[in-house]
Amino acid sequence: MAIERTFSIIKPDATRRNITGKITDKLEAAGLRVIASKRIHMTRDQAEGFYAVHKERPFFNDLVTFMISGPVVVQVLEGENAISQNREVMGATNPADAAPGTIRAEFAESIEANSVHGSDGPDTAKTEIAFFFSDGEIVG
Repeated sequence: MAIERTFSIIKPDATRRNITGKITDKLEAAGLRVIASKRIHMTRDQAEGFYAVHKERPFFNDLVTFMISGPVVVQVLEGENAISQNREVMGATNPADAAPGTIRAEFAESIEANSVHGSDGPDTAKTEIAFFFSDGEIVG
């Protein structure tokens, strides 16, 4: 098993409902360790830059608007197979398809307001971590 790092966002729908602790508890219970965390309010430029890969998709503007609608918690998680472990505990993007006990099954309000984001692979994790954190902020 490989120790790796991944990136996570607790989205505005979750911070609005004050459930960031409940979500972090689920991440930690799954064996992930929070080694960097900060609460921020993304600017439009940050959200557009972060989600640039979706720029041509029809949901891009709605996604950006949602992500700047309130504060988020950005985190670096570490653990054995952290990327796949995080994706498993998050559950399917569509909460209707998410397995019972996953974050999205328990907390998501909709496909868009699905409470969390997580990196989908090692290269994405590295890029997403670097987007929000300097090396000195990751103190594991």
